[in-house]
Amino acid sequence: MTKLLIRIFVPDYKNKNDPRVRRKYGQFSGIVGIVTNLIMFAIKFFAGIFAHSISIIVDAVNNLSDSASSVVTLIGFRLASKPADSEHPFGHARVEYISGLIVSLMLFVVGFQFAQSSVQKIVHPENTSFTVVTACVLAVSLLLKLWQVSFYRTVGKILKSDALVATAADSRSDVISTFVVLIGALITHFTGYNLDGWMGLAVAVFIMVTGLQLIRKTSDPLLGEAPSKEFVDDIYNTIGGKDGIIGVHDLEVHDYGPGRCFASVHCEVPAERDIIVSHDIIDNIEREFLFKKGIHLVIHMDPIITDDPRTNMLNTEVHGIILGISPEITMHDFRVVWGPTHANLVFDVCVPFGFKISDEELKKNVGDKIRKINPHYYSVITVDHEYVPKA
Repeated sequence: MTKLLIRIFVPDYKNKNDPRVRRKYGQFSGIVGIVTNLIMFAIKFFAGIFAHSISIIVDAVNNLSDSASSVVTLIGFRLASKPADSEHPFGHARVEYISGLIVSLMLFVVGFQFAQSSVQKIVHPENTSFTVVTACVLAVSLLLKLWQVSFYRTVGKILKSDALVATAADSRSDVISTFVVLIGALITHFTGYNLDGWMGLAVAVFIMVTGLQLIRKTSDPLLGEAPSKEFVDDIYNTIGGKDGIIGVHDLEVHDYGPGRCFASVHCEVPAERDIIVSHDIIDNIEREFLFKKGIHLVIHMDPIITDDPRTNMLNTEVHGIILGISPEITMHDFRVVWGPTHANLVFDVCVPFGFKISDEELKKNVGDKIRKINPHYYSVITVDHEYVPKA
């Protein structure tokens, strides 16, 4: 049903990477959320008032807060689709992440308020009046929420949207909370034990935990989380497989929102090759990434000497030294400045964050081992740190 609605209400729905189409998806999702949550709020609120049930009222107000969340999602997608300008040269797509964070914060605050109300109901219990109508209201709401979960999850996967994934998780928590309220009401009705306040508290705690989890998830892209290993492997494998590229390193990825990925990487090319030819290869790779993968890639070209036997032999030996210290370390940009009395071995080593050896200790360790090869060899080492998962 979700895909049918998308085909009807989202023009050009297949072109999901177009910012305008993405905005249409977001607007449609927001409107669906607002309408369905308002319907559930109305029927559950009056059912809760009639039954004198704090847990049902809490569940109803939760649906009202979901409508507010849908408004945030609606506004977020609209702002995220704005084109880049002088103040935001990388675009506004991160607004979508911000809207997801706001939804998560609202969820936690609502859960906290519900917890306070439920505690009051536990301390000062009131008799509840549970009827068949109340049960039917909760059952209908449960089914509608289950459809909401499916709807948001489907659209979230289509757009790869953290905001909609957060909204789907919110709806899933509502399904569980409504189910708990329904079970609690049935137990109270058939046993006489008043569990209304306790059920409300359980729902509130669940909502708060879900909110905290979503806050963490939606904050990661804003803080600058590492890209997935699959994403990194694809970049390294694509570039490394090109003719004329002999090494790839120092990849950095910057996410400015869905469809706004910027990256930079260093590529080693043979120093003896015509620089115009190497530059043409680099240009073609950058264009391929932009048009095929939607990644704004900038490549720094590192010329490497490959036709000097002495340099090649030292390169192999130093690689062995690095590997002997730790397989987690890599080396790149190796070159040798030969002099009449000594030689400078200039290269970079890349270590992961949290590596057991400090940068200075590592440089000294490698330098000492190089001088064992020849006391007239001196190392000039730059230590880099990995900004992406190891490919």
